[in-house]
Amino acid sequence: MKLLVILFTFFLSSNVSWLGDFNDAKTQANTTHKLILVCFSGSDWCGPCIRERKEILESAAFESFAAEHLILVRADFPREKKNQLSKEQTKLNEALADKYNPDGKFPYTLLIDTNGKVLKDWDGFPNESPENFVVQIATFIHATN
Repeated sequence: MKLLVILFTFFLSSNVSWLGDFNDAKTQANTTHKLILVCFSGSDWCGPCIRERKEILESAAFESFAAEHLILVRADFPREKKNQLSKEQTKLNEALADKYNPDGKFPYTLLIDTNGKVLKDWDGFPNESPENFVVQIATFIHATN
């Protein structure tokens, strides 16, 4: 029974990983010729951020697409003490926000090319299905290839 639970958990687990360092993401994006998706989030206080993560970013449609086509970066700004990030991660997130989200919008999602140019942004909750969200990103991928 334990083996079944472990296997079931393995198959349900996400096949994408979110980076915390934008410079690492740019390096990977250059090496793999992928675009970067950055998500500014308040994971423990921002309702629309939580909804975006659950309904879109953790959907099977998005995850399967992202695994093949995107480098993902999460810049999280939690407020609860129990969810606080390391000082190093907080500095990375703040530096990224200074450059790409100086107004402090949440959620704020950006599609960025390997040179750091913003190709598309979603200000607030993307009010669409995960499939339509993926289609919007795919148009930029096909345009850059």
